[in-house]
Amino acid sequence: MPVLKAKVNFRGTLRVLWRGLAHLSIASAIVTAAILSVTSAADAGITKIQIISRGPAFGGYSFAKVGAYERIIGKGFGEVSPTDRHNDVIVDLGLAPRNANGKVEYSFDFYILKPADLSKGNHKVFYEAPNRGSKLFGNFNRSTGGNDPSTSSDPAGTFLAPQGYTMVWSGWDFGAGADNSNFNLTITLPIAKNPDGSSISGPAYEYIVSPGASYTLNYLPATLDQTKATLTHRVHLDDVPQVVAASGWEYTNNGSAIRLLPAGTTFIANDIYEFLYPAKDPRVNGIGFAAVRDFNSFLRYATADSAGTMNPLAGDVTRIYTFAVSQPGRMLNDFRNLGFNEDENGRIVFDGLLQWIAAGDGINMNYRFSQPGRTERNRQDQLYIEGVFPFAHQRLTDPISGKTAGRYDKCAKTKTCPLGMEVYSANEYWVKAASLFTTDPSGKMDLPDHPMARYYFISSEQHGTGNPTAKGNCQQFQNPLDSAPVLRALWVALDEWSTKGIAPPPSAVPRLAEGTLVTPLPQSRVGFPKIPGVTYTGLMSTRYLLNYGPQFYSTGVMKINPPAVRPPIFNNPENGPIYPSYVPKTDADGNDIAGVRLPDVTVPLATYTGWALRSGPQANDGCEAAGQYIPFPKTKAERMNSGDPRLSVEERYPSLSAYSSAVEKAIDEMIAKRLMLPEDGASNVNRLLRVGTATGALKSDASSGDIH
Repeated sequence: MPVLKAKVNFRGTLRVLWRGLAHLSIASAIVTAAILSVTSAADAGITKIQIISRGPAFGGYSFAKVGAYERIIGKGFGEVSPTDRHNDVIVDLGLAPRNANGKVEYSFDFYILKPADLSKGNHKVFYEAPNRGSKLFGNFNRSTGGNDPSTSSDPAGTFLAPQGYTMVWSGWDFGAGADNSNFNLTITLPIAKNPDGSSISGPAYEYIVSPGASYTLNYLPATLDQTKATLTHRVHLDDVPQVVAASGWEYTNNGSAIRLLPAGTTFIANDIYEFLYPAKDPRVNGIGFAAVRDFNSFLRYATADSAGTMNPLAGDVTRIYTFAVSQPGRMLNDFRNLGFNEDENGRIVFDGLLQWIAAGDGINMNYRFSQPGRTERNRQDQLYIEGVFPFAHQRLTDPISGKTAGRYDKCAKTKTCPLGMEVYSANEYWVKAASLFTTDPSGKMDLPDHPMARYYFISSEQHGTGNPTAKGNCQQFQNPLDSAPVLRALWVALDEWSTKGIAPPPSAVPRLAEGTLVTPLPQSRVGFPKIPGVTYTGLMSTRYLLNYGPQFYSTGVMKINPPAVRPPIFNNPENGPIYPSYVPKTDADGNDIAGVRLPDVTVPLATYTGWALRSGPQANDGCEAAGQYIPFPKTKAERMNSGDPRLSVEERYPSLSAYSSAVEKAIDEMIAKRLMLPEDGASNVNRLLRVGTATGALKSDASSGDIH
């Protein structure tokens, strides 16, 4: 494959950056003017809100200075115009049924926690786009209650309510599934039809790794003729798929599912089945972007809906910040990229986005027969498109397609850009090609920060926080690193950036120029040690420009689904042009060098990785979201016995007090850098002392006062 050179459009980038800075400097004026011009009727596409229940939250607990909170549960109804420029990017919107006003209708669930007396709140909204219908902010918020956070067992100890934030969630993903008993939030979307009213059909694709006697399809088949569909099976990702004969499967439940034959045969857990079939009746999934935009715009700017039902936040909102975990973060990446942070009246929707473990990926949503619930990783869902140029915020030229674009382009033109806090784990480098977020698409150079975004790589963390006593399908224990303290500190920094113009902590990511961003092979280049009992293969995802058929990248309509690929799946130029990507370099312990190093990594007792490999029949395939927790040998003798190259715990820390001092220093440094709040300091010191003591390898030092 010839070497492709990227052209960086610095002049265009500077123009975008200047516009971004100009927007930032007048953000307060814009917001103030917007609040003063609150509309008196339905606005931003929301035609009706239905309050289903309203009552006290947190058992009536009253927060100091803020007072009591209330919980509001309801349903929203909206409509979008296919002819409005703010909506014309939505795939198949022009083929959706229209009402008498020529608009396309949708509805969604919402859940709000707000100060009962809004005048006592801080007039800011925390908006979390749910992850498959669920609220995942609990660890960030130091709260319990799950999908009904109003039942948190310790409201006083939570993060957001004591500050006076209003908290909002709303449905946007049709695949979330309605479950009113569990406060799940979903959306109802229209189905696109041909102009004559007949069903639209096209190629659809299902990737199946779950056990069970049957599998429910995301779309109905256009025909039940089994000769038009293909089911394959394999164990490893790089195995050649074996076709399952038509006699080995059948459609069931009126075509909404498939099952294996003979009856009673089940899909083998973690083996890979792929089902290719002609489907019909695609949902207009891109309306989910408009639903998020319009509901938040309604809460921010409207007084009431068209029937006179009052906006519960009318006249109160001065800022809206988002918090998202994984899937909805990828949705918000596309939301920003596609221009949805400008409402239909040209006003800003979100002031800032705090994105956790989304990196630079988009979502499989604004395409025909898309499946927003899919998540591409280095073994699963590789062929559901989510990694599409532009990968970065900066305006760059793609050396493969020749396109020039950046993720902030559209909002910069309309001066509606949100600030961005991009926070992600090591897992995103290994399974989602996250390096393209901070390098040019030819992989030749690091990018400067976009002036409206900062980037924080949480060193050595997996995709979230794992259980250090469980392996699941992986070869090693899961990685327990917890980024929540950093996320809380960055949330405060985001607010100060937006409201006071205080610059946030500087970006912290691995860089090509610093030698901390490298190829995964050979192992010596990464620096990962050869630890007894630990397999290293250098497995990472490859970002291709895949072939979904002619005009796909301009229309969102696939003619080829999935694209044809052949083993090996990774780094194989036969599967399409490759965008070079990289992984973080490690120190001699196997912990990542660059980024935000949690105190667990700065004062380590183990090796923590963002990647993992499978065990069992699928051994050495990627273990997707998981990382690894590989404890150091406890003693020098144990290390020598096993041949482990990593120093033992007793060799690193001569006493518990020495370990404690190092922990306290690491946490003090994080607080000084505004990467941890002072209120989180003591609890993290105590947590790490418990972990250190539990190793049994740290000697007590009576003079230090560290005997427990």
